[in-house]
Amino acid sequence: MKNPPSMAFVGASWLALGVGMVSYNVGLWNADMQLNEKGYYFTVLMYALFSAISIQKVVRDRIDNIPVTDIYYGISWFSAILSILLLVIGLWNASLSLSEKGFYAMSFLLSIFAAIVVQKNTRDGQEFKDSDYSSPKVNVRFIDDSLDNSESFGEGVA
Repeated sequence: MKNPPSMAFVGASWLALGVGMVSYNVGLWNADMQLNEKGYYFTVLMYALFSAISIQKVVRDRIDNIPVTDIYYGISWFSAILSILLLVIGLWNASLSLSEKGFYAMSFLLSIFAAIVVQKNTRDGQEFKDSDYSSPKVNVRFIDDSLDNSESFGEGVA
């Protein structure tokens, strides 16, 4: 990775995550439903966010040749599909208007997508910090023949 994620992209992804989560939860707060229903929808959102981040991590780990067990990989995908399925079943059976159902579905999907992008940006930023691109190496030549002719210093100072 040669460039870190731009601050605009990082900010936009955090903003999307915030808008999705806040709008979903404000909708729940103002909804005319029992507390156990609100808890169900809140828990489904939290479960979906965790599973989405987990999927982004395991997929990226496999791309980067970092070992990921097949069982964890499968559980991550199963969790993401299950969380979406739980929301669909809940909304299908809810006594809400279609516009409210659409609102919850869209803010839910926005939150999931934004969580994946925030996780990607976080990982890309950390990868950039850990890479050779963030601190260019400077080659220094020594005059004394007993020393190595060129040593590299990672901090960019001689």
